[in-house]
Amino acid sequence: MIRRSAAAALLLGVAAALLVVAWPSLFGLAGAPVIAQLVSLRGLSSLVAVLVAITLLIIAALWAGARRFLAGLAVIAIAFAAINLAVLSSRGFGADALPPPADDELVVLAWNTLGDATGPGVIADLAAAEQADVIVLPETTEETAVVVAEILRDAGRPMWVHTLEFDPELELKARSTSVLISVEVGEYARDDSVGSTTVLPSIVLRPISGVGPTIIGVHPISPVPGELENWRADLAWLDEVCTGERVIMAGDLNATADHFTATDDGPGLGSCVDAALVTGNGAVGTWPTRLPALLGAPIDHVLATPDLEIRSFRVITTVDDAGSDHRPVVARLVP
Repeated sequence: MIRRSAAAALLLGVAAALLVVAWPSLFGLAGAPVIAQLVSLRGLSSLVAVLVAITLLIIAALWAGARRFLAGLAVIAIAFAAINLAVLSSRGFGADALPPPADDELVVLAWNTLGDATGPGVIADLAAAEQADVIVLPETTEETAVVVAEILRDAGRPMWVHTLEFDPELELKARSTSVLISVEVGEYARDDSVGSTTVLPSIVLRPISGVGPTIIGVHPISPVPGELENWRADLAWLDEVCTGERVIMAGDLNATADHFTATDDGPGLGSCVDAALVTGNGAVGTWPTRLPALLGAPIDHVLATPDLEIRSFRVITTVDDAGSDHRPVVARLVP
């Protein structure tokens, strides 16, 4: 009797723990230690849960004395996977290749280049292929961004370059964020009055003419142990600056839809909505590139205020061997 009670209590405990991981927003724990990381990898955790369930069922078939207990654990694991798959399905598993952009579309490309690891040539080639008007490059130094702009200028796509570096000596290239903006979009100036993220730089750019959209290139710190408070502060800052009218925010957010706040148009930050969720691409992982896209974490985003129409969004999987551990993302908006 005691053993049965202990087994039942253990099953309930495991079920409760997995429910928190699968549905942390129900308990307000999406930003809690460990859970913040686990919920980002719903696809991978679902696969692991299914494999664990199969293993438990095989063992249960061979071990009569623990059959009920092991079968109970297997059922819980399958239920955990089912919840995750339901959430991922609601966010969307991606779209096919897109046609060339229309004349009225603003193309926004974002790619964490892992401290210039990709090199400027690969960035420029991708930007030219996507016909990008705005290129947000977390972990890209000004030196590399200028070379990218020179290559694009020679290809007939001149760009303004804006960079914010928290480490001027460049001992840590990851503490740089660069944004390139097409000359056709207009001239921009950096707005330092609104601040930035805490550990890694985020840059706010306003149109000098006042006509174009505000462009925010962002890179919050990841929610690793020791940086959770900074990560929460960074997301709060993003929530504060992505407001108003005609605002585009893009980059490596180190957050998934589970970490976003609720807007009138769905999960987002501030007044901005996530292009991936709007277009049915919210379950496609952008990090790390060593995992298949449907098993990775969708932490790279393009968001925009509702007055900008989101036409399309795509995670680019063709440059996984370019040197970065992130996949680029591209969105098309109508200002």
